[in-house]
Amino acid sequence: MKLNYFMKGLSTVGRFLATTLFCVSAIALVWNFSFFSNTAAMANPAANLIASADIGDQVKGKANVDAGRAKNFIEDTADKVKGTAKKNAARVEQATDDNGSFVERKAHRDAARIQQRADQDAARTKSAVDNTKNAVKRTVDNIKDAFSN
Repeated sequence: MKLNYFMKGLSTVGRFLATTLFCVSAIALVWNFSFFSNTAAMANPAANLIASADIGDQVKGKANVDAGRAKNFIEDTADKVKGTAKKNAARVEQATDDNGSFVERKAHRDAARIQQRADQDAARTKSAVDNTKNAVKRTVDNIKDAFSN
């Protein structure tokens, strides 16, 4: 029972760290691009607006790519967790002499529960990645709007 509680906490911490890392990398990317803007033509604001629009599009594209990679990583992790749960249930089944014993049934129930939780956690984490990606896009759009006014 404590193992499930521990894994739930670990999963929550992992999701939080993944979301935080994604946000920090997006902010660092935006910060980094601000140093590469064309500062030689400050007298002409139109050139800066074009450069900031290009940078905004690059940030949005990078956010899409990173979100796709994060989702693939999440899906791979969920598949590995489900595969491990299946293997453990199969090992318990091999170890028990009685077909349909209490331990075997419990192992199969636990494996099913782990697989269900892995799917739920993966869906929640993917949703968090989408929310973060959308927040980055909205922030870029707001920055573009602020510079265009």
